[in-house]
Amino acid sequence: MTDIRRYPADNRPVFITAVCYQRKPILANASEKELLLSVMREVKAEMPFRLLAYAILDDHFHWLIKPEPDVAFSAIVQSVKLRFTHRYKRAQNLIQPVKLWQRRFWDHLIRDDSDRHRHMDDIHYNPVKHGRVADPADYPWSSFLAHQANGSYPNGWGTTQPPASIGTLNFE
Repeated sequence: MTDIRRYPADNRPVFITAVCYQRKPILANASEKELLLSVMREVKAEMPFRLLAYAILDDHFHWLIKPEPDVAFSAIVQSVKLRFTHRYKRAQNLIQPVKLWQRRFWDHLIRDDSDRHRHMDDIHYNPVKHGRVADPADYPWSSFLAHQANGSYPNGWGTTQPPASIGTLNFE
């Protein structure tokens, strides 16, 4: 067991990365991505949090969430991973035990607006970084289009080069 400590969010947003076991592309199909989004909505109804940004790739996902003050973000992640595993097994008609997720997940408490923007940019640029699309606007499994629609991102953002804001961020 590791000595990793999780600090309470204290009403701050939290950047989260969860990775599939051994980087297997468990989330490669649209049906698995939809299943994960469905599970996220279910958990959100029971353990309230604001989903500020997300990107779901084939072998991991990134979130930027802001849990309600009395909700632990680690419980949110645990619940999503467990429910997804149960639903995935049912959909695949699997009876035997299966490992879909790495045991831990990466978290980072957002410090200020600049830190929030940097992590949001990293989330939205991720599909381009991993070669899924050349334009973040073409990736349907992220919150990029919603943010672009509200004016947070101009047309063409992230298409020619990595945004300077993400610098050396690497949370995978």
